[in-house]
Amino acid sequence: MLKKLDDIIARYDELTGLLANPDVIADMENWTKLSKEHAEIEEVALKYREYLAKEKEMNDAFAEAEAESDREMKELLSEEGYACRETLSAIREELKILLLPKDKNDERNCILEIRGGAGGDEAALFAYELYRMYQYYCDKHRFKFEPVEVSETELGGMKEAVVNIAGKGAYKALKYESGVHRVQRVPETESQGRVHTSTVTVAVLPEAEDVEVEINEKDIRVDVFRSSGAGGQKVNKTETAIRITHFPTGIVVSCQDERSQLKNKERAFKVLRTRLYDFYNSKNEQQYAQNRKSMVGTGDRSERIRTYNFPQSRVTDHRIGFSTFNIEGFMMGEIDEMLDALALADREAQLAGSEEI
Repeated sequence: MLKKLDDIIARYDELTGLLANPDVIADMENWTKLSKEHAEIEEVALKYREYLAKEKEMNDAFAEAEAESDREMKELLSEEGYACRETLSAIREELKILLLPKDKNDERNCILEIRGGAGGDEAALFAYELYRMYQYYCDKHRFKFEPVEVSETELGGMKEAVVNIAGKGAYKALKYESGVHRVQRVPETESQGRVHTSTVTVAVLPEAEDVEVEINEKDIRVDVFRSSGAGGQKVNKTETAIRITHFPTGIVVSCQDERSQLKNKERAFKVLRTRLYDFYNSKNEQQYAQNRKSMVGTGDRSERIRTYNFPQSRVTDHRIGFSTFNIEGFMMGEIDEMLDALALADREAQLAGSEEI
């Protein structure tokens, strides 16, 4: 680990020199690339420099204490050395966190997909409540919440919703939400007061960049159709809705939220690229995902990850055994405590498998 840190400092110093080189500055594309690499390792390099300086300070203090004949001065120098040792221990923990593998998708926008599962109308109603919960959360954190496709039921529920969430770190914030969300409560239609159990599936996908997924025109079919609506004046009488079918994977994406056919097409392609990125990336990293030992789990949408128990006002995440007893606030988007606990558990699991410094 120390060898790795030494290499990082050497590369950081090399990059610092290169970025001040007139020849490098003249090549803006190369300068931008090197500048990005410099920024990525800067925090680790500076923290390791702090570690080395504190280590030298500790060694000097103990060496002076060993050579000192005055008892009182000897004790003061020893205390200084031990204080440095405690600081070094804290810096080591910081370095271990900084050296953990970064998720390349963390800073991206994301696509949120919500679908009613087992439970019929009750599942659809809860799917809508989860949709609103994430919308409240995004409003609170100033993420842009843009519906792409929403399929509603007659009772005010939701069969399916696809939403684009834009903002730096959107995927990082919500990536642990993928999985099966279970609700236990008495439905409004239940006359005998029995508690029913229903499920909703949630998927959070990192948004793909245009250059990362190439879509061949021969592999897709684009259909234009009339948007469905709630009836009356809300029904769109022109064909603005878009459906894209990707033949090689069988992925189908629809978008009818916008009144403009062009905007719907643009959003549909964005979702298609994201799903293709997830599809191909999942295949490539399947073995890695199976081997990864994380308390948070794989995030696979087939996992039952959380239970919302309304009679007990309790929300429990089964991956980390964490519960909160404020279900009303939780459904209003106050989910930060849960998300922070999931991120912390994931980090601790990674630290448990990391090398010692």
